[in-house]
Amino acid sequence: MPSKGQLTTEQLAQYNEDGFLIVKELFNGDEIDLLERVTRADPHMSQGGVMKDADGGESRIWITQKEGEDICNAIARSGRIILPMEQMLGGPVYIWHYKMMLKEPRVGGAWEWHQDYGYWYGDKCLFPNLASCAIAVNRSNKENGCLQVLKGSHKLGRVEHGMRGGQVGADLERTDAAEKKLELVYGVMEPGDALFFHCNTLHRSDANKSEHSRWTLISCYNALDNLPYTSSAIHGQSSRAEVWDDALITEYGEKQLASLEEQD
Repeated sequence: MPSKGQLTTEQLAQYNEDGFLIVKELFNGDEIDLLERVTRADPHMSQGGVMKDADGGESRIWITQKEGEDICNAIARSGRIILPMEQMLGGPVYIWHYKMMLKEPRVGGAWEWHQDYGYWYGDKCLFPNLASCAIAVNRSNKENGCLQVLKGSHKLGRVEHGMRGGQVGADLERTDAAEKKLELVYGVMEPGDALFFHCNTLHRSDANKSEHSRWTLISCYNALDNLPYTSSAIHGQSSRAEVWDDALITEYGEKQLASLEEQD
């Protein structure tokens, strides 16, 4: 990726064709290590809320739209994410929300096939002009339930969704048909790697049956010209996301960690 954080012409074309793009080493080891330490020290983040899959497996999720001087906000406002997002979504973007997906060893449950727009359609956005950036906090592989995507599935349009256990999942008949036609890609990543994906890209994950955690920070964005038509449905701050200096990732993270350790 060019130094300013923007995608190359080839990367942007790949995203538009496939509905996703993996970028290696988007964040460095020190930044990701600090993010993990902050998460473990913060009981709100590390516990999150429980989501059950169809078989009763449990994963935890911490989600917020809050703006503040913390490491997650600093990452979500990094030019390494925002500048590519503005290319992908065709103009200014704002932060929809960000979340930590916490899939623990041996107990972390699966996630059903779904599109993020399947969730967000009810938030009154007229167009599927949203996207997410999933950043690997731990090594992510088949054994610990990494993200899976169907290549090109964003071209299907919005698929109907319904409840699957405690989750919202895409229509099984359509996802079965899509799996027969489209390539399944496993999002195998090292800590700091990132997977950008369109809000209509079908994605899922298996349960974590390994001895290792699979944590992922996912930051989600909406095009500024795609604000929900009902003001009460707007997530986050509905103004162009300001790009913060990347040094703030470390500065805010260290301050946050020190404050959490004092509370102990």
